[in-house]
Formats: sequence, structure tokens, C-alpha cells
Amino acid sequence: MKAAAKTPRRPALKKPSNPSLKDPVGVYCRVRPLSRPDQECCIEVINETTVQIHPPDGYRIFRNGEYRETQYSFKEVFGTLVVQKKLFDVVAKPLVEDLIRGKNGLLFTYGVTGSGKTHTMTGSPGDGGLLPRCLDMIFNSIGPFQAKRFVFKLDDKNGVDVQCEVDALLERQKRDAMPVPKTPSGKRQIDPEFADMINMQDHCKVEEVDEDNVYSVFVSYIEIYNNYIYDLLEETPFDAIKPKWNNCNTPVRNGDFIPPQSKILREDQNHNMYVTGCTEVEVKSTEEAFEVFWRGQKKRRIANTQLNRESSRSHSVFIIKLAQAPLDADGDNVLQEKEQITLSQLSLVDLAGSERTNRTKAEGNRLREAGNINQSLMTLRTCIEVLRENQMYGTNKMVPYRDSKLTHLFKNYFDGEGKVRMIVCVNPKAEDYEESLQVMRFAEMTQEVEVARPVDRPLCGLTPGRRFRNQAFREELSRKLEMRGGPINGEREEQSVSEMFLQNFPPLPSCELLDVNDDQTLPKLIEVLEKRHKLRQMLSEEFAKNVLAFKTMLQEFDSSVVSKENYIQGKLSEKEKTITGQKMELERLEKKIKTLEYKIEILEKTATIYEEDKRNLQQELESKSQKLQRQASDKRRLEARLQGMVAETTMKWEKECERRVAAKQLEMQNKLWVKDEKLKQLKAIVTEPKNEKPERPSRERDREKPVQRSVSPSPVPNAPPVRLRHRRSRSAGERWVDHKPPSNLPTETVMQPHVPHAITVAAASEKALAKCDKYMLTHQELASDGEIETKLIKGDVFKTRGGGQAVQFTEIETLKQESPTGRKRRSSPSNPDPAEDAAESEWTDVETRCSVAVEMRAGSALGPGYQHHAQPKRRKP
Repeated sequence: MKAAAKTPRRPALKKPSNPSLKDPVGVYCRVRPLSRPDQECCIEVINETTVQIHPPDGYRIFRNGEYRETQYSFKEVFGTLVVQKKLFDVVAKPLVEDLIRGKNGLLFTYGVTGSGKTHTMTGSPGDGGLLPRCLDMIFNSIGPFQAKRFVFKLDDKNGVDVQCEVDALLERQKRDAMPVPKTPSGKRQIDPEFADMINMQDHCKVEEVDEDNVYSVFVSYIEIYNNYIYDLLEETPFDAIKPKWNNCNTPVRNGDFIPPQSKILREDQNHNMYVTGCTEVEVKSTEEAFEVFWRGQKKRRIANTQLNRESSRSHSVFIIKLAQAPLDADGDNVLQEKEQITLSQLSLVDLAGSERTNRTKAEGNRLREAGNINQSLMTLRTCIEVLRENQMYGTNKMVPYRDSKLTHLFKNYFDGEGKVRMIVCVNPKAEDYEESLQVMRFAEMTQEVEVARPVDRPLCGLTPGRRFRNQAFREELSRKLEMRGGPINGEREEQSVSEMFLQNFPPLPSCELLDVNDDQTLPKLIEVLEKRHKLRQMLSEEFAKNVLAFKTMLQEFDSSVVSKENYIQGKLSEKEKTITGQKMELERLEKKIKTLEYKIEILEKTATIYEEDKRNLQQELESKSQKLQRQASDKRRLEARLQGMVAETTMKWEKECERRVAAKQLEMQNKLWVKDEKLKQLKAIVTEPKNEKPERPSRERDREKPVQRSVSPSPVPNAPPVRLRHRRSRSAGERWVDHKPPSNLPTETVMQPHVPHAITVAAASEKALAKCDKYMLTHQELASDGEIETKLIKGDVFKTRGGGQAVQFTEIETLKQESPTGRKRRSSPSNPDPAEDAAESEWTDVETRCSVAVEMRAGSALGPGYQHHAQPKRRKP
């Protein structure tokens, strides 16, 4: 089965708007006065654009003593003493001027329950609000230019049609024939209940009104209650909610309700939202329009709550539609072209107040109403937030207009169909602090939303001033007719051309023949008729001449018109070709723009992917670099640790080797000494007489005597030994450090130690050691025979790893004095026995030689003279 083809949708004919020119939503703040002078105030007006809100005392105590003053800025702030006139001039007057110029406008009041929203919009007796002042300004501006009733007729699709005078007259006659006749607007009795509210003394009006247009005003009044739309001007009985009944004809006790049938929101061909089936009344004066409003206001739902004695339980919307169309070229009737009709509207919205149920103590229906009110206001806040985010950050999120009937009805205004203004009403009492704070935040966010500015409507192309020229022509014609005895005071507004010609003919004499012999009446009649005939011939000839001249002029005019038409057609064809070419170029550029936008989008996505990969790779690189650095630092620490362990182990084994070598040397020396003693005893036995008892060598006595303490400073017991190095060659270029402690005594011997190229110091220093490569310490001590024994301890100087200087001792030379009478062993006897000399020199070397290494660190204030001295090695017993 083949599906039926759908009818293609007609393209939208939206009102033109300039997306490049945008205006922010105008947000104003009005502070109402306190109900009692002793109430605590939490809102203060700083200047004309700023208010400051601070928490009350109880709130600060409850919130752990926090005190935070917050300031909020608006387009203008109205204090407690402002009058309704000033508020209207600043906020609503520009919207009325735009309405008469064919532009839409939206004005709504927002605030907490009891903050003065309804008073701002409606007013009070003697002090009308914004709504009656808007109506008064509209009718003061268009009063003399209003069309007759039913010339404009609204259809059921949010459009308007124009009727001719005959159809409008028939509509008026039908209306007058209704059973309940309407009182004419001029004789309408004003309801005293609202008479003071519309009695304006200032007579405000728009200065520049198109006088060649005719105007008609239509008003409608709806309310949004529990997210349902109701017509407040509907004549049917108004019963909003009916309880559900069961089979026993008793109401259900569970509190469930059947929602009533509400009006439906629809979208017209221009994608504008409207309420279908809504009553729209044509009004011709401020009194009649406000009477319609007051009739609907009585049906609006209000209730007594804990916060407000007459709290609005619904959002009310009063819509003023202004239809205007130009007059025809003669300035008499309305131009019968629907395309020339302009329909603009001004919506005045009184929002229900947001409230917290724990403060209003609401229950049942009041609780459900408060929930729906807060839900619709929350949807409005969400729409504003999404609009602000889309405009500030370039996103394209869907605005949830359809979540609430309130936002769905006015979505066109935020999409660029008119100017939007909001009045934030606040109550400065301390009990409303938290609610006022939320209202201020929402208002501050709303100011950041921008709405596209609509462009002015195009001109109709007719000659301006048609109405007044037509009126002047009629007045002049009436004046001339009056001078000629014609109709006076407009009894006959028009006279035929034939009658005007007949007035120029000579009057006919009396044609009554009373006597047969009357010979004067007929000649007179014949004479007058001849004159009239001649005059008629003259007029006919003049008319023929005029007709001929007029035909000639018409032919010339036709020829000029034809030539102009041909010229215009040529120009038009050229323009059409140019426009066609430009359209094709525009289409090509639009396609190119779309292609480029698609490429840009792809490139942006690719760039985003690459940026993400780059960030990931950078993070991975940083993590790996940190890991490598940690591994390198661990490796350096391990190397330093291993080097320390190696050095420590090497030093340990060097000490062990030195200890073992020393022990082995001492053991061999003891063996040699024993052999030497045996050989000496044997020699003594062989060479000396038997009665002489051999004496023990002095070595034994020397061994038994206690060792004398050194005069030089004591050695450092924990000086670390270093590795023994080979002895350097004694070249002529070597420099020495001759360390002579101040405690040494002069020996006054013939032979004194002399070292060339030496730096003599009393205490070793790093500076001296850095300049030399040899070191010699002169050390004195008492020998066993009481003589001074001088030891020259020599060593090599080399640099250490720590940046200091170290000395490794290589040999010790001993200088000793002996008395010629005593039997002492000398270091160099005159006639030495070769065997004894070898044994004794070996014994002396083993006893006195020492090997000590001292390291002096960089920056140390001490020298080697204070840290070490020669120390003989211990022997085994």
C-alpha cells in the first residue's frame, strides 16, 4: 500500500530581526516600603543602579556568625518613595512607543509573594499602575486615527484581516441587534471601583504617530494556573477544578482532581505562539479596555496565605494587540491589502510569587498551587540559564521552553521577536532574606541574556499626508457649496457634476399660460431656451475641445508612460539579472560557507583529538622523565654506596695486610734477635776468658726501661691509615715543608739537618702543603741514656678526594748524641763489624721505623702538626 504524500510545509514568514544588533534584557529593581516601621530591614539602596543585601541578625547567629554583604547592580533601582509615574516613564513608556511603531514587547514582574508585583502592574485607587497607564498612553496617541469597529477582524490563527466599510457596518448592525445591547463608548458609565485608577492627569502620548494609518486595539486576558491556561474573559461559568465522584455520587476522599479543559497553545505560520480560542475584545477607549481587564481580574485566583492576605495563585497575562494599516491613495478608506497590515502586541505579565511552603503553612490545594508556581518559575530560571550559556560560551543547547506553559508562550520574545523587560520587586523585611537573595541572583543572571533587536517595518510607498489633504479638500468643498446656497453643515457632502452645470444656466421663467392672448410668456421662454441652447452648444464645444486636449494629453502621457515602462522594464530586467546572479553567488557562497564550516568542524574535532593526544603524551613523557630521574638518583645513590663499601673494604683489607706484614716482620726480627744473641754469646765464649760472665746486651735493658713520652704533640689515635706508596725520586725540583714544632730544643751539634727549597713552618697548614710535594717533621724525645734523640719523619704529600692534602710517611731518620765513655750503640760506628752492623741496623730500623698517614680536609683550621707524630710500632712480647 502506497503512503499518501505529505503536504509540504510553507516556509516561515518570521518578522525580520537583526541578529548582529542585540540588546540585553532590561532588568529593574523596585523596593517596597516596610509594613511596620519597627521591622528589621535587610535591603539597602546604595545608588540609582545598586542595592545591597545583608543577612539579618538572627541569620548571622544561626550561620555561625558569618556576615557577608552582597551588592547587586540593575539598569535602574527604584526606592521606597518612587511614584508610579516615574516607574512607567522609565520602564513601560518605551515599550508602548515600540508597540505603536509595530514592534512587540514583554514586561513582567518577578519577586517573592507580598513584594508588590500586582501593585506595580495594576496600581491602587488614585495611583494607577503600569497597565492602566499603558492603555491611557495608547489611546491618547491613536485616538483621532482609530478605525471604526470591525474594520479589522482577528482570525483564529493569530492573524488579522481588513474589511470594507460595508462589511464592517453589517457587523456593527449585528452587534447592535444582540439581545443585550452594549452601551456606546461615549456614554459608558465608569465603574467607581476602578474609576480612580484610570483617571490620569498627565495625558502621556507618543509624539511621532503615523497619521496616514488607522488603528484598532484588541485585548485579551488569560491566566496560567497549575500549568493550565484559562481565558479570564470567557463568558461561560468559570469552574476551574472539579472533584472526582465515585459510583455512589460521593466525592473521592483521596484528594485527586480532574484537571479542567484548558486552552491550547499553538504555533502560527510565523512560528509565533498564541492561545487558540482565546477571547479578544476590540476596545476604543481606556475606560472600555480597563473595564475588560477588571472583569477578568475578578475571576483570577487569589487566596489567603500566611505571607499575603490576597496572594496570587496563578500567572496572569494581559495582551494588548494593535492592528494598523495604511489608508488608500485618496486618504478615505483603509487599504484592502492584507500584506500591509501590521499586528504588534504588548504582553503585561504579573507572575505569581515564589514561596516556601514551610513559611506559608500551605496545605491541600494551596500546597499544590505553590508547587506548580515554583516549578514554572524554576523552568523560567532554567531557560534563562541555558540562553545565557549558549550566548556566552557559544554552545547550542536546547532551551527547555516546553517544560512550562509560561516559558512556551513567550519563547518568541527571547528568540528575537521583541523587547523584554523585567521588574524585580523585593520586600526588604528580614524574614524574606533567603528568598530575596535567590531573586537577586536570578535577576543578575537575566541581565546577561541578549535579545536580537527587531527592525523597523517597511514603508507602504504611498504619499504621506493623504488623510489631512483629503480633509482639507472636503472642508473647502463644503465651504464653496455653502457660499452657493448648497448644503450646510455637511447635509450633502457631495454634489453631482450635472447639478453644478445646471446652476450656471439662466433660470427658466414662469411657463403658466393663464390667458389665450398672452404673447409674452412664450417668447420669453423661447428666448431663455435659445440662450440655454447657445450656452449648451458653447459648453459642448468647450467640452469637446477639452476632451480633445485631454485625449492628446492622455496620448502623450500614455506614450511617456510606455517609454518609462519600457525603460523601467529594461532596468528591472537588468536588476533581475543582477539579483539572479547575486542570488546564485549567494547560494554558491552559502554552500561554500557550509563546506568550510563542515571542514572547520572536522579540523576542530581533529585538533581536539590531537590536543588530547598531545596532553596524554606530555603526561606520559613527564611521568617517564620523573621515573628516569628517580632511577638515575637511585643509581647515583647506589654507586656512592658501593664506592663507599669498596673503599671501606679496601681500607679494611689494607689495614689487615699491614697488620699481618708488621706481625710477620716483628716475628722475623725476634728470630733474628735470638740468633744474634746466640751468636754474641758464642762469640763471647770464644773470645773472652771463661771466668768472665757475659753481659746481656743493652737491648734488653732498653727494652725493660719505660718508653719516654714525646715532647711533641700526641698523635691522633683514630687517624685513618692510607695505602703505602712508593718512594719518590729526590730530584732537584722537589719542595719540602720543614715542620719544626716550637717545643723542640736546639741540639748545638756540628751536623744539623738542612733541606734546600724548604718552607719552614711551626704548624702544618693547608696552604703550605698545597705548594710542596715533600713533608718532614722534626721530632725530639729522650733516649734511654738520657740524651735527646732527634727523629726526622719524612713523607710524600698528595691530594685527596675531598679536596684536601694528605701526607704518607715513608721513612724516619734518627740523629743521636753519645758520650765517649759509655757503651752505647751508635747509628754509624767507625769500625763496624759487617755482621753486627747488619744485625744492629736491622734492629734499629725495625724498632724506630713507623708508617703513619694523615688526611687534612679542605677548610680545616688545624695542620698536621696538631694531628699526628711518629709512633713506634708495638712488638710481640
